[in-house]
Amino acid sequence: MACSIVPSFSVEISRLLRCWGDGDQAALNQLMPLVYTELHQMAHRHMRQQLPGQTLQTTALVNEAYLRLADVEGVRGQDRTHFFAVSAQIMRRILVDSARAHLADKRGGRLPHVYLDESMDPSPQSVLSASMRCR
Repeated sequence: MACSIVPSFSVEISRLLRCWGDGDQAALNQLMPLVYTELHQMAHRHMRQQLPGQTLQTTALVNEAYLRLADVEGVRGQDRTHFFAVSAQIMRRILVDSARAHLADKRGGRLPHVYLDESMDPSPQSVLSASMRCR
C-alpha cells in the first residue's frame, strides 16, 4: 500500500509561488484561494489601526493588494514569508495613498483652482475706493 504524503499548507504555497515565478499563471489562480483568508486577516489588522471615517473596506484592500501583487516582479519565486511581507507592505502603501487622497479632497485637491483678481473684489471697501477714483 503506497502512502501519499500531503505537503503542508506552507510548502504548497511556496511551491505555487515558485511556479508562478516561472510564468505559470494557473499557479496564481490556485494560490489566491489558499492565501486569501490570511490576506483578509492581515488587511483587517491594518484597517483596525486606521482613523474612523476610513472609506476603504477590508475586502477592497485585499482586492487592491492582489491587483498590485500580480504586477510585482520581485514577489514571484519567493517563499511564503516573503510573499506575506510584501503583501503587508503593499497594503500599508494602499492605505497611505488612500489617506493622502482623502486629505487632498478635504482641501479641494481635485477642484479647479480659481485665481482672483483684485479688480474683481466685491467687498464694500473696494467698491468705495473704485467710486472715489472715478470722481
